[in-house]
Amino acid sequence: MTDDTRALEDWAAAAYADDYSRRGALSVFAKGGLFAGLAGLMASLPKLSYAQEDEVVRLGYLPITDATALLVAHAKGFFADEGLEAEAPTLMRGWSPLIEGFVANRFNVVHFLNPIPIWMRYNNQFPVKVLAWAHTNGSGLVVGAHTDITDFSQLGGKRVAVPFWYSMHNIVLQYALRQSGVTPVIKPEGAALAPNECNLQVMAPPEMPPALAARNLDAYIVAEPFNALGELRAGARMLRFTGDIWKNHPCCVVSMHEAAVNERPEWTQKVVNAVVKGAVYASMHKEEVATLISADGAGYLPAPAPVVLRAMTHYDDPAYLDSGAVRHAADWGNGRIDFQPWPYPTADALTVEQLRETVVGGDAAFLADLDPAFVSEDLVDRSFVRTALEANPDWLNDPSVNPGDPFNRTEVLSL
Repeated sequence: MTDDTRALEDWAAAAYADDYSRRGALSVFAKGGLFAGLAGLMASLPKLSYAQEDEVVRLGYLPITDATALLVAHAKGFFADEGLEAEAPTLMRGWSPLIEGFVANRFNVVHFLNPIPIWMRYNNQFPVKVLAWAHTNGSGLVVGAHTDITDFSQLGGKRVAVPFWYSMHNIVLQYALRQSGVTPVIKPEGAALAPNECNLQVMAPPEMPPALAARNLDAYIVAEPFNALGELRAGARMLRFTGDIWKNHPCCVVSMHEAAVNERPEWTQKVVNAVVKGAVYASMHKEEVATLISADGAGYLPAPAPVVLRAMTHYDDPAYLDSGAVRHAADWGNGRIDFQPWPYPTADALTVEQLRETVVGGDAAFLADLDPAFVSEDLVDRSFVRTALEANPDWLNDPSVNPGDPFNRTEVLSL
């Protein structure tokens, strides 16, 4: 292990300690076992319902740029502007504890990876509701300096980490692998791989840069700022941005309890108003927001400002164009991360369709009977976000939005 790798591991351990080290719990959750263990917890929800007994906004988030809209809404006082009391957002260091907190009603507003609510609602019958998109794009696949990988077709025989089985990262990665003639597999560490097999594993994001630097991985795909961190501190090279494969794809979504949405519509509208304001502000002030949420600003993220700034803004780089990390800059108009909050039904449907083709740990039989159009209407309540957007016409300035038909689009998925 080099001194740089050891220093990176020390930084990750200090900044993201405790919950992210719970590999066992994360592994159980990723394989579908957590909800079996939470059956009793969910049955006792009336005893744990304090998050739904008042109108205090209780935010739970992971320390990634996916949470930006929620964090900006808190930092800039947008919840207060709506007459809402909002507690300081609670940083959770893994998807497992965030979901546990949400199920137990510790939090009433969270951001989840887009496929997680699909899994929660239809595999586990948990009444979660999606209210808006938290952001678009914002992820990428980086490869280690010890590799000569320049294309997805060269990931055969390699080890790649994803943050969660039910993630847009896993969906986009496996689409790219299939298109490149590579078969995604989930095999034990050290198992033999065929030349055309890419072995996937779930790994907590803070562990990814040190693992790549130590050559325990060949590549990883994850949310920012861990791609930027890999580039700056682990010698990683950006192979491809996910938003350059699925144009302006959703990644995290703003989620709430269905009971709260149904029983407190005025409160829900105010919450969504504030989050939409946060998204629009972040879209228009990325540099300011990068510093604001960093460790050098309000401290919502443990990463320093230069890392978060790169994660937010560093995209139109000639080196990315030359390497092929960005191939659609001229015609797609993406940023490295963007904050358009409208949940397009076409994207929801495509997520379900792609999940059916995606290898995941645990039993995914529930996906076979899901109607994508039904999921898009049943899981997502668009009424509140539409009202908020109509009151915030600045969202129409986002390059991904067609001002003439802002609530509809055609999905583009292209390697």
